[in-house]
Amino acid sequence: MFWTNRGSFLILDWIFHRQAMPTNLYVALVTADIEPTVKINTFGQLTEIADGNGYTTGGYQITPDATDFDVMTQDDVNDLALTQIKDIAWTATGGPIPASGDGARYAVLLDDNGTIANRQVIAVWDMITDRAVTVGNPLTLIDLELKTVQPT
Repeated sequence: MFWTNRGSFLILDWIFHRQAMPTNLYVALVTADIEPTVKINTFGQLTEIADGNGYTTGGYQITPDATDFDVMTQDDVNDLALTQIKDIAWTATGGPIPASGDGARYAVLLDDNGTIANRQVIAVWDMITDRAVTVGNPLTLIDLELKTVQPT
C-alpha cells in the first residue's frame, strides 16, 4: 500500500484546514495498463476494470466510520499507526469479473467526486498479479490497511 501525493495532501487539508471530509469513499479496481504511482491524482488517469457482472463502475462505496474502517491501531513497538477497511467482495453473477479485458491488478481508494473520472486517488494497493473471477465466485479484498510509519 502507498499513499499518493494527492492522498497525503487531502488528509493534511482535511485535518489542518478543517476541510470537510467526503461523506463516502470508494474502493475501485484498476488494471495494470497504467501503473499507479505516488504522482497519480485522479481516477481518470488509470484504467478501471470493465463494468458488469457484479462490479460497478466507480467501485465499492464505504463510509469513513468505525464500521467500514473496522480496525484502528497505534503500535508504539513498531512506530506505526494503521486502520483497516472491512472486507470488500464483488461476486461474479451472469459472467466473470471483470466482464471483459484485463483483470484487476490494483485497488485504489477514492474520494466521492460526482464525476467518477475526477475522483481523487488517495491510496493504492498492489495485488501482485491480475485478478479475475468466474461466475459464482467472489473477488474479495481482505483487511486493506492504511498505514503511517515513522522514519527510523
